[in-house]
Amino acid sequence: MDKLTAPDTHHLGFATGWLELGNATEALTELAKLSPATATHPDVLEVRWAIAARVDDWKQALEVAQRLVETEPGRASGWLHRAYALRRVTGGGLQSAWDALLPAAMKFPGEPTIPYNLACYACQLGQLDGARAWLLGARAIGGKSEIKRMALKDEDLKPLWTEVSEW
Repeated sequence: MDKLTAPDTHHLGFATGWLELGNATEALTELAKLSPATATHPDVLEVRWAIAARVDDWKQALEVAQRLVETEPGRASGWLHRAYALRRVTGGGLQSAWDALLPAAMKFPGEPTIPYNLACYACQLGQLDGARAWLLGARAIGGKSEIKRMALKDEDLKPLWTEVSEW
């Protein structure tokens, strides 16, 4: 994909800034100023996904994430965003999120968020042995202290908190 240039880079930066300030409306206003050729640029799709997620529009978030996976399949965030949206969209759920993210584990072996999220999904699906295995995989990639810190704050992993606290 081509690199974004000014003034599109400015509008995308402003949109990101507005989003960081919690103002999705102004972020969308900035994205509306982008040239039409940038509509499917992965960086633009990332911001569009973040805006949809911010306002809990999971249908839109899923559509944007799917476009991101299609246009930039080598970007792990698209796979993560799609699974995250699938978990929350009407008609989706944990199993849909699991099914969508599982192929990404082989595709992105160095990305700790993928096995971490798979651990969350497995735990919530009642598959505690699988959750443990995925969480240990995330720990091996992402570092023991970082994954432990995250896991002990994550309600999805609450059934494993006692074990994780002993790491």
